Amino acid sequence: MTADVVIRMPDERKGVMLRGHPMVFLVTGENTRHTSMFDWTIPAGFATGRHVHRVQEETFYLLEGECEWHVDDRTIRATPGTYLFIPPGVPHNITNISEKPARVLMTVSPPGHEHYFEELAKLAAQGAPDSKALAELRNRYDTNQLSTLTTRA
Repeated sequence: MTADVVIRMPDERKGVMLRGHPMVFLVTGENTRHTSMFDWTIPAGFATGRHVHRVQEETFYLLEGECEWHVDDRTIRATPGTYLFIPPGVPHNITNISEKPARVLMTVSPPGHEHYFEELAKLAAQGAPDSKALAELRNRYDTNQLSTLTTRA
């Protein structure tokens, strides 16, 4: 694979809508074999549910809002400027604890997790995903689901 330069201008919104908020795909497996990067707007009250990746590592940089991460046995109350690196095998959960959307830059390595978000968006468009369907989806994308995702909305 020969990599090309990727430039995304602010008005380019390639990605998906999750619970009415955008997840913009900045770089994906189409562009690189090393990482995916997303600009994710997390709805107020949304929680990913506790999960663990078998191979993937993730990074998060909070741009706006206030979130809480449960990482292994730690609880991190994140405000803008908070950075987290989560290696494979570490159970974690992300919750937007505020009344406003939060925004994070997120990377997932190796790339390909954009396909998980595409499938998740289809499930979420039908309402709260069935826990069995969500667990099956996550299992296909290197993730063991330990608790289901939730939202107040």
